[in-house]
Parts: sequence; C-alpha cells; structure tokens
Amino acid sequence: MSVQQVYDSSTRPDTRSAVRELLLERGALTAVEIGRELGLTAAGVRRHLDHLVESHEVEPVRTRPAGTRGRPAKAFQVTATGRNTARHGYDHLAAEALTALRRVGGTAAVAEFARERVRSVIGHVRPADGSEDVERAAIDIAAALTDAGYASSVEAAGTGLQICQHHCPVWNVASQFPELCEAEQEVVSEIVGTHVQRLATIASGNCACTTNIPTGMVTADDLAATIPAVAGAHASAPTPERTVS
Repeated sequence: MSVQQVYDSSTRPDTRSAVRELLLERGALTAVEIGRELGLTAAGVRRHLDHLVESHEVEPVRTRPAGTRGRPAKAFQVTATGRNTARHGYDHLAAEALTALRRVGGTAAVAEFARERVRSVIGHVRPADGSEDVERAAIDIAAALTDAGYASSVEAAGTGLQICQHHCPVWNVASQFPELCEAEQEVVSEIVGTHVQRLATIASGNCACTTNIPTGMVTADDLAATIPAVAGAHASAPTPERTVS
C-alpha cells in the first residue's frame, strides 16, 4: 500500500504519523514538500516536525538537489528510533518464518530465499551491455527498488556510481538476517556486470543503504566519504544538522 493510499483511506492515521510514513517512503524532504504531499501548510508541518525531532523520530539535514548551487535546503529524515516506532506488525512473523527456514534448511536455505526475493524485485532489469551501459542498468535497478518501496536514487560517487536506498521495507528483519542484504548486493552485481561494494545499510543503523558501483579507479578515501552517518543517535543537545547530496 502506498503512502498516498494510506492518507486517502477512511482509517487515516494522525498527521504526525503520516509525516513520518511519508519520510520513510520518500527519504529526506523539506517542510514545504511534506505540506504539498499531505495538503498542509508548511507552518502546520513544522509543528509536527518539531515534535518528531524532540522524540528523536526525525532529524534535520541539509540537502542540495543534484545539479543545483547555493545554500542547501533544510530537510528532515527518519531516524532509527522513528523506524522502530513505525515498525510493521508482520516483521515478527517474517523473522519467525526465516528462523524456522534456517532451522530446517540451514543458512543456505535462507540465502536462496533471499536471492529469490530480490530477483522478484529487480530481476527483470536488463543486464548492462558493457561498461558504457552500467549507468542505465543502475538507474533501472533504482527505479525497480523505488517501485518496491525502497525510495532509491543513483548518484555520482568519486569515479563511480552509488545506488542510495532511503527506505527499506524489510530493514528490521534484515538486521537479524544479513542474507537479505548480501543477496541484494549479489544480484545488483550480476545485473551491472561488475563487482559492487555495499558501504552502509539501514539494517546496521545508517540513514540509508548505499551500494557503490566502481566505473574507474577509486580510492579508499573516496569510498569512506560516501558512507552515511549512523542515524538516530540520542543526545541531550538539539539534533545536529548534516548536509547530504
């Protein structure tokens, strides 16, 4: 079910939850963008954002749209605490099912299930036809992931590309079963036709899942500079703002 469908249903959640769910699906957004999506004024949205920041469910960041200059806009993204608050009830059932699968078939059975699942999401993407077609394949992968609720984008990173997933519908289960993340990396590598490097995951506490696709020489410093900071850290001082591209 999409976020818009949730807003339009007769069992509409409270506005604060709607703001959090929108950020979960879409990634970092400004108050104006949130208001536009929910049909609210920016001032009204900011009041809800203030409460969500105070409860550590949302944190402010500075973001600059690709290809633009000037001062980054103030946006907001969900923290690890916010993801826990919004956790779906079926997470526990999924974890129990995978635990039973591991008990019966071992780790190999869980890994095979994970590969089949990710192929059902991105397996239809046409493999890259050589190095000059890698970017197209990466963009198609990101589009397929977004359709499945992962809010993904492709960005330049050093001398390569980076697929960023700003939301993960299965992050809580993946934190217990890393085979889900490993299978995704494996299938992405198959489609783009080159080795890829998973730099960060929401399941391990980062604010996004990032997969680096090298298209030339890249240094360790280049890779390190692209790793998102850990999300949701509690602090007694106001939540600091970070700048993201």
